[in-house]
Amino acid sequence: MHKIFGKKEAVSYTDREGAYLIPIKNGRVAVIETPKGYFLLGGGVDTGESHEACIKRECLEETGCEARVGNWIASAETYTTHPVIGYFHPIQAYYAGELSERVQDPVERDHRLVWIEAADAAGKMFSPMQAWAVALALSEDVQALDRTTKAKPAR
Repeated sequence: MHKIFGKKEAVSYTDREGAYLIPIKNGRVAVIETPKGYFLLGGGVDTGESHEACIKRECLEETGCEARVGNWIASAETYTTHPVIGYFHPIQAYYAGELSERVQDPVERDHRLVWIEAADAAGKMFSPMQAWAVALALSEDVQALDRTTKAKPAR
């Protein structure tokens, strides 16, 4: 499934591909708390980097934990403005998966790993498209997926 947020204007946007993990365990979802709010674990995909490699790198940087990336859940994009970038077009892929125990100190000091109640998670996310992805990940259809095999992303 893929969803588009926002309205594309007739201007030039800065595209940014990202890959994100949605770990769910015991009725809770792992997210990153920053001074701006709650975000999914993950971030921008570097040139030549796979989504799985991006998520693993970002999870280590943000939480100090290793990650296992499971099935692709969905993707989304939004057309928006950013206070520094200007016209901004993030394109994000979302995956199920798990976090292992912490293996190093997080690199990003203003990021804190928190487990929030799954029922409340979508309403707490900073980004509307990440809130949508969390709600989708919690749906019965996605929960029924075999997390040991990966589905191919739509994009």
